[in-house]
Order: sequence, then structure tokens, then C-alpha cells
Amino acid sequence: MSNGWVLPDEVLRDAPAYTPRSYELADLELLLAGAYAPLTGFLHRADLASLARRGRLVDGTPWPVPVTLEVPGDLAAGLQLDNPLHRALVITDPEGAPVAAVDVTDAWPTRDGRYGVGGTVRRLGDGGHGPFQRLRRTPEEVKSLLPPGRVLGVVADRPLHRPQLAQIAHAARTLAAHLLVLIPIAEPGPDGLPSEVLVRAVFAARDRMPPATLVAVPLTRRGDEIRDALLRAKVAAAYGVTHLLSTGEMLSGGGPRVLVPRELAYDNRDGQWRWRDDIPPRNRRLALRPDEINDLLDRGFPLPEWHTPPAVAKELTRARPPRRHRGLVVFFTGLSGSGKSTIARGVADSLRESGDRTVTLLDGDVVRRELSKGLGFGKEDRDTNIRRIGWVAAEVARHRGMALCCPIAPYAKARATARAMAQTAGAGFVLVYINTPLAVCEQRDRKGLYAKARAGQLTGMTGIDDPYEEPTDADLVIDASEVSIDEAVRAVLDHLTETGWVEPRLQPA
Repeated sequence: MSNGWVLPDEVLRDAPAYTPRSYELADLELLLAGAYAPLTGFLHRADLASLARRGRLVDGTPWPVPVTLEVPGDLAAGLQLDNPLHRALVITDPEGAPVAAVDVTDAWPTRDGRYGVGGTVRRLGDGGHGPFQRLRRTPEEVKSLLPPGRVLGVVADRPLHRPQLAQIAHAARTLAAHLLVLIPIAEPGPDGLPSEVLVRAVFAARDRMPPATLVAVPLTRRGDEIRDALLRAKVAAAYGVTHLLSTGEMLSGGGPRVLVPRELAYDNRDGQWRWRDDIPPRNRRLALRPDEINDLLDRGFPLPEWHTPPAVAKELTRARPPRRHRGLVVFFTGLSGSGKSTIARGVADSLRESGDRTVTLLDGDVVRRELSKGLGFGKEDRDTNIRRIGWVAAEVARHRGMALCCPIAPYAKARATARAMAQTAGAGFVLVYINTPLAVCEQRDRKGLYAKARAGQLTGMTGIDDPYEEPTDADLVIDASEVSIDEAVRAVLDHLTETGWVEPRLQPA
């Protein structure tokens, strides 16, 4: 591939535009920076077939993972691959700003009406925006800053606690190497930690490191541990790394030498981190697991100083406050007439009385009237309605409020989308399934909807001629035919209290 192609501005103005998925945008940024050298664009069919067959591109270059771009079929159909003036595709970021152009020279059907496209990329505009732009240096810029000699690379995809810092210091000292810390900034990161929080946490540990250069790179995880490690090694090598510190598999090939450190433990005798096997069992403390760290933060307990530097703990506490101070979406789902709206209102009233949380109630009927006016009750419109509710609820929770939602939400995929929106906003998500039997819901039928559906006067009624996909991932299940509304409200409040989302309250005498 060659990246020397140039098109007039008026051609690019008229070219179709497309915003790819987040991992495709991350790949694009690495391509534009030169971190995926020798690649200069998204792969063609022949390269993908060769890669799947023998782990190499058509020209024989070893490469660990597919670097691909998919677009809607109607967009691909409008490109004229045999005409250089009509095969350009403008790539935009999520805000719609142009960031690159693709010279599409290959297109092929993939799945569900989508097409893969391959071709050389070139940057448009000033290189993007967002936090920590100064850290998004190209490999050539970074290599010009590195001192001669060995370079120890560390991919800091999680905050650095004392065990990791001790391993880094030992490796840098042993190798007499300069330290290069690569901070992955592609979302979502491990444990749902926003990229800007990860950057701040790594910087908070900088005074505990040897002399270091820090770089932000949009590396994403692809679900294959070995391939992920191989790709990281490739990118690290592009930035000038000669030795890569890793806790994964030893890798072979043309990249940096990968070092797998021995496990450390804290020595109670003198407060130092040493090789685990060098410390008697009665005197050692093992490093905390990520889930143990998150549990301490969720419950509002301080991270122990023997394990985490105070500056790092401060950043993590700011980003992951105790659950009672964090945003939350409580999503009630169930059939029409199940009691979910009544129960949600009772929960909202109780929380407002206590003043523990700022509460927003998104009732299904009110949302239909105000936010989703004009939508019907077909599957596509129902999904759109839930996406809108999920987005508003996530924004409420992003600012540490509590959103109570009570739509029918009959489809599992739409409910999963609402959960993902909340988690992306750094908030919690509690799914409450009001599992009241259909027969009881029909008996209540205060709106007369079931009667109309049974009489054939109404179609698309959930539970009658439209399915309700029962949740398999509910955090709480309540049958409102077996308990009173007050008991159901108390069950929800008890669950929120037990899981730390609401402060325990003293009962009046």
C-alpha cells in the first residue's frame, strides 16, 4: 500500500462520510500514527485470507490480527472502485468531525448487509481532539526522545500499584534501560475504568518509577489473549521498545524480547516487596486482586498504603467513589399491569423522603408522551424507545444521580443496551424484574389494553401477540401478585441498601 494519494478538497467534500465503531477508530489512529507499520491502511480480502491461513500478509509480512473496516452495504454500493475520484470514504469521529479519508480499492459482503472495505488511509484535519492529546505521540516522535540503549516497555492497562511498580523498577535496574510506559486509551478499558482516569492514575505513580517516557496509545482488546499480546508487542516495537515487561505468555518473533516477572509479595518484616518464594508464608502478604480493590472502593474503605501509593489511591477513589455516592440506574421491567410503575414510584418517594439520593423517575407512559412521541410499538420503535430511556438514565447517573426507569422493555438485547450505556457512563445498573403472571396483569387491566388485544382491536400487545423475553440476568425478581406494593418497595430498598447503593436508615421507633 502507498499513502501518497491526494484528492482535491471538493472531491472529499462530496465523498460519503461514515463513523466507524470504537475499535475501528482505534485501529485507524494507530494506522495514521505509523504504529501499525508496515500497514498503511485497512486490509484487503487477499491479506485477510492469507492472514487466516498462515498468519502472514500476502507479501509475507507476519501480522497478528485482522485490521478491518466494515460499512453499511448501501454506502459501499455508492463507491466506484475503478474511479479514483469516486472511491474516497471520509471517516468521522463520534461528533461528526472528519479525521481521515480511505482510498477504497476493495469491498466485499460480510454479514447482515454490511461490507468490508480495504484501502490506504490518510489524515484529515488537525489530528483530533480530546483529553491528553499531548501524550498521543507518533512512534517517530517518541523514538526521537528516547536515549540510546535499551528501552523497557510497559503496557499500563491498569493502575500501577506497589507490586507492579516494584517489578518495573527491578526490570529497569537489571537491564539498565530507559522506561517507556504505553497507556491504552481506547474505551472500554479493563474494569470499565475511563481512559482519562487510567492516565491520571498512571501519572500519579510517576514519582515511584525510574526515569520514564509516557505515551497514550489507542490499543483495544480483541478477546484473544495471545493475539492481543502479539499486537501489543508489534506496537511496542514500533515505539522503540527493546524489552517488554509482561505477565502473559512468552512471545517469539520479530518484536521486542518479552520478560515475564516473578510474582512479588509484601514482606511484613521490613515493608519491602520481594520475590514471593523468598518470604516465609507467615510474613508475606499477597498483592490484592482487581476485584478485591474494587470491593474496597465500592464499600468506601481506604486502599491499604502497603499496597497502593496514596496518590494512586486518591485518583481511584475519585473515579470510583463508594456506591452510595455513585450514579445508578434502577431498571424495572415487566408486563403491562405488573405493578412496576407503582413500585418504582414507591421507591422514588421513599428515597426522596430520606434525602439520600437525587432521584429521577422515568415512567414508561410519560416517556412515551414526552421523549418518544410518535414512536409505534413495533420491535424497531420499541428498541428506539428503550435506547432513549437508557441514554437519558445514563446521563442522570453520569452526574451521580439515581434514575428509576419502568418501561415494559420486552426484549433482552434492548435491556442489555441500557445496561451497557449505564456502565459506559461509569454508573451502576440494577435490573428489577416484576414477574407478575399474565393472568393477574389481565385481571388488573385498568387501561383496557388486554381486553382490546383479546378482541383483535389492538395488535403488538406484549404477552398476547408480541413476545416478552424474560430476563435471565435480573438482580432482583419480584412477583407482585404474592406481595403487597409496600413489601415490594421494601424489597427493592433492602436490595439497594445491602449492595451499598443506599445508606442504611434507622427505622423510626
